[in-house]
Amino acid sequence: MGFFVCGHLGLVGCNIAIMKRFLIFMQMPIILFAHGVTTGDQGYIQEINGVNFVPFMYLGAKHMVTGYDHLLFLVGVIFFLYRLKDIGIYVSLFAVGHSSTLLLGVFADIHINAFIIDAIIGLSVVYKALDNLGAFQRWFGVQPNTKISTLIFGLFHGFGLAAKIIEFDIDSNGLLTNLIAFNIGVEIGQLLALSTILILISYWRKKSSFLTHAYSTNVLLMTLGFMLTGYQLFGYFNS
Repeated sequence: MGFFVCGHLGLVGCNIAIMKRFLIFMQMPIILFAHGVTTGDQGYIQEINGVNFVPFMYLGAKHMVTGYDHLLFLVGVIFFLYRLKDIGIYVSLFAVGHSSTLLLGVFADIHINAFIIDAIIGLSVVYKALDNLGAFQRWFGVQPNTKISTLIFGLFHGFGLAAKIIEFDIDSNGLLTNLIAFNIGVEIGQLLALSTILILISYWRKKSSFLTHAYSTNVLLMTLGFMLTGYQLFGYFNS
Protein backbone atom coordinates (compact mmCIF):
# COMPACT_ATOMS: atom_id res chain seq x y z
CA MET A 1 0.00 0.00 0.00
CA GLY A 2 2.81 2.41 0.88
CA PHE A 3 4.33 2.06 -2.61
CA PHE A 4 1.24 3.56 -4.21
CA VAL A 5 0.83 6.59 -1.96
CA CYS A 6 2.54 9.13 -4.27
CA GLY A 7 0.64 7.99 -7.31
CA HIS A 8 -2.73 8.34 -5.61
CA LEU A 9 -2.24 11.50 -3.55
CA GLY A 10 -0.27 13.72 -5.91
CA LEU A 11 2.77 15.83 -4.97
CA VAL A 12 1.27 17.64 -1.95
CA GLY A 13 -0.38 14.53 -0.57
CA CYS A 14 2.82 12.58 -1.14
CA ASN A 15 4.86 15.09 0.85
CA ILE A 16 2.36 15.00 3.73
CA ALA A 17 2.35 11.20 3.76
CA ILE A 18 6.15 11.09 3.75
CA MET A 19 6.34 13.63 6.60
CA LYS A 20 3.93 11.55 8.69
CA ARG A 21 6.08 8.48 8.15
CA PHE A 22 9.18 10.50 9.01
CA LEU A 23 7.72 11.70 12.31
CA ILE A 24 6.77 8.14 13.27
CA PHE A 25 10.22 6.97 12.20
CA MET A 26 11.98 9.60 14.34
CA GLN A 27 10.12 8.49 17.46
CA MET A 28 11.68 5.01 17.36
CA PRO A 29 14.61 4.26 19.68
CA ILE A 30 17.95 5.09 18.08
CA ILE A 31 19.47 1.75 19.05
CA LEU A 32 17.10 -0.01 16.66
CA PHE A 33 18.85 1.63 13.76
CA ALA A 34 22.44 0.84 14.65
CA HIS A 35 22.25 -2.22 12.39
CA GLY A 36 19.50 -3.99 14.24
CA VAL A 37 20.32 -6.85 16.56
CA THR A 38 17.68 -7.48 19.22
CA THR A 39 18.53 -7.24 22.91
CA GLY A 40 17.91 -10.95 23.40
CA ASP A 41 20.18 -11.86 20.51
CA GLN A 42 22.87 -9.51 21.81
CA GLY A 43 22.87 -11.24 25.18
CA TYR A 44 22.97 -14.68 23.59
CA ILE A 45 25.86 -13.76 21.29
CA GLN A 46 27.90 -12.41 24.19
CA GLU A 47 27.33 -15.43 26.44
CA ILE A 48 27.97 -18.36 24.09
CA ASN A 49 31.21 -20.33 23.99
CA GLY A 50 32.44 -22.75 21.38
CA VAL A 51 30.80 -23.86 18.14
CA ASN A 52 27.05 -23.18 17.94
CA PHE A 53 26.35 -23.85 14.27
CA VAL A 54 22.55 -24.07 14.18
CA PRO A 55 21.88 -21.12 16.53
CA PHE A 56 24.19 -18.88 14.51
CA MET A 57 22.60 -20.03 11.28
CA TYR A 58 19.21 -19.08 12.74
CA LEU A 59 20.54 -15.67 13.82
CA GLY A 60 21.88 -15.07 10.30
CA ALA A 61 18.56 -15.93 8.68
CA LYS A 62 16.69 -13.79 11.20
CA HIS A 63 19.04 -10.88 10.57
CA MET A 64 18.38 -10.93 6.83
CA VAL A 65 14.62 -11.46 7.02
CA THR A 66 14.22 -8.59 9.51
CA GLY A 67 16.97 -6.40 8.02
CA TYR A 68 14.95 -3.57 6.54
CA ASP A 69 18.07 -1.88 5.11
CA HIS A 70 19.14 -5.02 3.24
CA LEU A 71 15.62 -5.66 1.98
CA LEU A 72 15.12 -2.09 0.74
CA PHE A 73 18.37 -2.29 -1.19
CA LEU A 74 17.44 -5.68 -2.67
CA VAL A 75 14.02 -4.35 -3.69
CA GLY A 76 15.83 -1.60 -5.60
CA VAL A 77 18.26 -4.08 -7.16
CA ILE A 78 15.63 -6.46 -8.52
CA PHE A 79 12.93 -3.88 -9.25
CA PHE A 80 13.56 -3.86 -13.02
CA LEU A 81 15.15 -7.31 -13.32
CA TYR A 82 12.88 -9.78 -15.10
CA ARG A 83 15.10 -12.79 -15.77
CA LEU A 84 15.96 -15.18 -12.94
CA LYS A 85 19.51 -15.43 -14.32
CA ASP A 86 20.05 -11.69 -13.90
CA ILE A 87 18.50 -11.72 -10.44
CA GLY A 88 20.79 -14.58 -9.45
CA ILE A 89 23.89 -12.70 -10.65
CA TYR A 90 23.08 -9.49 -8.77
CA VAL A 91 22.01 -11.22 -5.57
CA SER A 92 25.15 -13.37 -5.68
CA LEU A 93 27.34 -10.27 -6.04
CA PHE A 94 25.60 -8.70 -3.06
CA ALA A 95 26.03 -11.91 -1.05
CA VAL A 96 29.75 -12.17 -1.88
CA GLY A 97 30.30 -8.59 -0.77
CA HIS A 98 28.22 -8.95 2.38
CA SER A 99 29.83 -12.22 3.45
CA SER A 100 33.44 -11.28 2.72
CA THR A 101 33.45 -8.01 4.66
CA LEU A 102 31.60 -9.58 7.58
CA LEU A 103 34.42 -12.11 7.96
CA LEU A 104 37.16 -9.58 7.17
CA GLY A 105 35.75 -6.97 9.52
CA VAL A 106 35.54 -9.36 12.46
CA PHE A 107 38.85 -11.20 12.01
CA ALA A 108 40.86 -8.10 11.08
CA ASP A 109 39.16 -6.24 13.93
CA ILE A 110 38.28 -3.32 11.65
CA HIS A 111 36.51 -0.77 13.82
CA ILE A 112 33.98 1.31 11.89
CA ASN A 113 31.37 3.34 13.73
CA ALA A 114 28.07 1.48 13.35
CA PHE A 115 26.10 4.68 12.79
CA ILE A 116 28.43 5.86 10.02
CA ILE A 117 28.43 2.55 8.17
CA ASP A 118 24.64 2.31 8.47
CA ALA A 119 24.33 5.85 7.11
CA ILE A 120 26.28 4.66 4.05
CA ILE A 121 23.94 1.66 3.82
CA GLY A 122 21.02 4.09 3.79
CA LEU A 123 22.72 5.95 0.95
CA SER A 124 23.02 2.66 -0.94
CA VAL A 125 19.22 2.56 -1.01
CA VAL A 126 19.15 6.16 -2.27
CA TYR A 127 21.73 5.32 -4.94
CA LYS A 128 19.80 2.32 -6.22
CA ALA A 129 16.53 4.25 -6.36
CA LEU A 130 18.22 7.05 -8.33
CA ASP A 131 19.76 4.45 -10.63
CA ASN A 132 16.30 2.94 -11.25
CA LEU A 133 14.98 6.42 -12.04
CA GLY A 134 17.72 6.92 -14.65
CA ALA A 135 19.03 9.96 -12.77
CA PHE A 136 22.73 9.35 -13.41
CA GLN A 137 22.17 9.00 -17.14
CA ARG A 138 20.21 12.27 -17.24
CA TRP A 139 22.47 14.24 -14.90
CA PHE A 140 25.92 13.06 -15.97
CA GLY A 141 25.33 11.30 -19.27
CA VAL A 142 26.81 8.04 -17.99
CA GLN A 143 25.38 4.84 -16.57
CA PRO A 144 27.38 3.42 -13.62
CA ASN A 145 28.15 -0.29 -13.80
CA THR A 146 25.26 -1.77 -11.84
CA LYS A 147 27.04 -5.04 -11.10
CA ILE A 148 30.08 -3.32 -9.62
CA SER A 149 27.93 -0.96 -7.55
CA THR A 150 25.91 -3.89 -6.17
CA LEU A 151 29.14 -5.64 -5.13
CA ILE A 152 30.56 -2.47 -3.55
CA PHE A 153 27.44 -1.75 -1.54
CA GLY A 154 27.35 -5.40 -0.53
CA LEU A 155 30.79 -4.80 1.02
CA PHE A 156 29.39 -1.92 3.07
CA HIS A 157 26.40 -3.98 4.19
CA GLY A 158 28.79 -6.64 5.49
CA PHE A 159 30.89 -4.11 7.38
CA GLY A 160 27.68 -2.87 9.01
CA LEU A 161 27.06 -6.13 10.82
CA ALA A 162 30.77 -6.72 11.45
CA ALA A 163 30.87 -3.42 13.35
CA LYS A 164 28.18 -4.67 15.75
CA ILE A 165 29.72 -8.12 16.19
CA ILE A 166 33.05 -6.52 17.14
CA GLU A 167 31.27 -4.43 19.76
CA PHE A 168 29.80 -7.61 21.31
CA ASP A 169 33.30 -9.01 21.91
CA ILE A 170 32.34 -12.59 20.99
CA ASP A 171 34.40 -15.45 22.38
CA SER A 172 37.09 -16.47 19.86
CA ASN A 173 36.51 -20.17 20.54
CA GLY A 174 34.66 -21.48 17.48
CA LEU A 175 34.31 -17.98 16.02
CA LEU A 176 35.14 -18.90 12.41
CA THR A 177 32.67 -21.80 12.34
CA ASN A 178 30.00 -19.67 13.97
CA LEU A 179 30.49 -16.86 11.46
CA ILE A 180 30.32 -19.32 8.56
CA ALA A 181 27.07 -20.65 10.02
CA PHE A 182 25.83 -17.08 10.33
CA ASN A 183 26.62 -16.41 6.67
CA ILE A 184 24.82 -19.58 5.62
CA GLY A 185 21.84 -18.37 7.61
CA VAL A 186 22.05 -14.97 5.92
CA GLU A 187 21.86 -16.65 2.52
CA ILE A 188 18.88 -18.75 3.62
CA GLY A 189 17.13 -15.67 4.98
CA GLN A 190 17.97 -13.73 1.83
CA LEU A 191 16.49 -16.51 -0.31
CA LEU A 192 13.29 -16.56 1.75
CA ALA A 193 12.91 -12.78 1.72
CA LEU A 194 13.81 -12.50 -1.94
CA SER A 195 11.33 -15.21 -2.91
CA THR A 196 8.54 -13.31 -1.18
CA ILE A 197 9.56 -10.02 -2.78
CA LEU A 198 9.77 -11.63 -6.22
CA ILE A 199 6.32 -13.20 -5.89
CA LEU A 200 4.81 -9.83 -4.95
CA ILE A 201 6.65 -7.88 -7.66
CA SER A 202 5.91 -10.52 -10.31
CA TYR A 203 2.21 -10.31 -9.47
CA TRP A 204 2.35 -6.51 -9.53
CA ARG A 205 4.12 -6.48 -12.91
CA LYS A 206 1.09 -8.13 -14.45
CA LYS A 207 -0.99 -5.10 -13.49
CA SER A 208 -1.04 -1.87 -15.46
CA SER A 209 -0.32 -0.03 -12.22
CA PHE A 210 3.29 -1.27 -12.19
CA LEU A 211 4.58 1.07 -14.87
CA THR A 212 2.21 3.79 -13.68
CA HIS A 213 3.64 3.74 -10.16
CA ALA A 214 7.21 2.60 -10.86
CA TYR A 215 8.48 6.18 -10.65
CA SER A 216 6.67 7.03 -7.41
CA THR A 217 7.74 3.72 -5.88
CA ASN A 218 11.39 4.48 -6.45
CA VAL A 219 10.92 8.03 -5.19
CA LEU A 220 9.51 6.54 -1.99
CA LEU A 221 12.41 4.07 -1.87
CA MET A 222 14.84 6.97 -2.20
CA THR A 223 13.02 8.89 0.54
CA LEU A 224 13.25 5.92 2.91
CA GLY A 225 16.97 5.70 2.14
CA PHE A 226 17.44 9.36 3.02
CA MET A 227 15.45 8.85 6.21
CA LEU A 228 17.63 5.91 7.23
CA THR A 229 20.75 7.96 6.52
CA GLY A 230 19.46 10.98 8.43
CA TYR A 231 18.48 8.88 11.41
CA GLN A 232 21.89 7.23 11.55
CA LEU A 233 23.66 10.58 11.37
CA PHE A 234 21.36 11.88 14.10
CA GLY A 235 22.33 8.88 16.21
CA TYR A 236 26.02 9.43 15.49
CA PHE A 237 26.02 13.05 16.57
CA ASN A 238 23.94 12.30 19.67
CA SER A 239 25.62 9.10 20.84
